[in-house]
Order: sequence, then structure tokens, then C-alpha cells
Amino acid sequence: MVMFLFLIVALAVVVSGVTLAVVGGGERAPLPDAAPERLQDHLPPDRPLGRADVERLRFPLAVRGYRMADVDDALGRLGAELAERDARIADLESALAGARAAAHHAAVEKPAPEDEQ
Repeated sequence: MVMFLFLIVALAVVVSGVTLAVVGGGERAPLPDAAPERLQDHLPPDRPLGRADVERLRFPLAVRGYRMADVDDALGRLGAELAERDARIADLESALAGARAAAHHAAVEKPAPEDEQ
């Protein structure tokens, strides 16, 4: 019976000590709130993305993988820039094809030089 009372008193002392340490710790509490880990956006806002920018991109881990909002933001930006580049490439290829067609048309219509004797 004495051993049982000793264990109950020891348990009460430990529980009260832990409770006082956690609740009464104030700013020096042993279990401070952890700051949420957020994506430090390393994607440059002032210039188009390059391969090195994408290779340096790292997402912070969350409880079940990555934060969907961070990944969605990065993929949205990458998708928009790729669509812009595709449109620019299509415009340039169209302009090049037009210039080639005009050069070919001018070469066909150009009269052949006559032989002078």
C-alpha cells in the first residue's frame, strides 16, 4: 500500500511539474510555437524563368508531402511563362515563314539577266 501511495504522489508531482513548465513558462516556454515553414519564392519576379531557376526551386515539406498552394503557385507561374514562350515562338516562326515566302516569291519573279554581247 505504501508503494502505491508513493507512485501516486510521484505521478502527481511529475504531472504538476510538467503542467507548470508548459503553462507558466511564458516566453521562455519549453515548447514554443513553431513558425510555419513557407516557400521562400526564389522565382525571379523581374525576368523570365530559366532552367537554373526551376532546378533551384525546392518546396518545404508538410505533414503529407508538399503544401498544395505552394506547388500550385509555382506550377501556375511556370505554365503561364511556357504558354507565353510558345506564343512568342509561334509568332517568330510565322514571321520567318512569311519572310522566306516573300524572298522565294521575289526570286521567282525576278527577271533573269540577259546575256550581253
